[in-house]
Amino acid sequence: VQLQASGGGLVPAGGSLRLSCAASGRTVSSYVMGWFRQAPGKEREFVAALPFSGGTAVYADSVKGRFSISGDSAKNTVYLQMNSLRPDDTAVYFCVAESSPPSMFGSTWYRSWYEYDYRGQGTRVTVSS
Repeated sequence: VQLQASGGGLVPAGGSLRLSCAASGRTVSSYVMGWFRQAPGKEREFVAALPFSGGTAVYADSVKGRFSISGDSAKNTVYLQMNSLRPDDTAVYFCVAESSPPSMFGSTWYRSWYEYDYRGQGTRVTVSS
């Protein structure tokens, strides 16, 4: 599976962006898809994850209520809608996919970058103050 992320750019604080991650090579209908980000000089961190077959999305506390992850199975694509952007959202955003996901219920595996067997290249988001 190849993951191609797009949609990053420069946006003023308070603005919105929608990131897309198109998967190719295999249908991801049974996968868990997610987003991570890495800000300059900081460690990579979990942003959001979604069971593509249906179920509850999960978010990092720092983005809860502002970001929304969704999927389009017909397009084999996952999205990250980012609203009310802040300068501390500035980062490179990465799309990930896990092909044999354990249950997300009562677990935290999806918060670990290393639990995903496919990882795409990043797309840069810069939020100006």
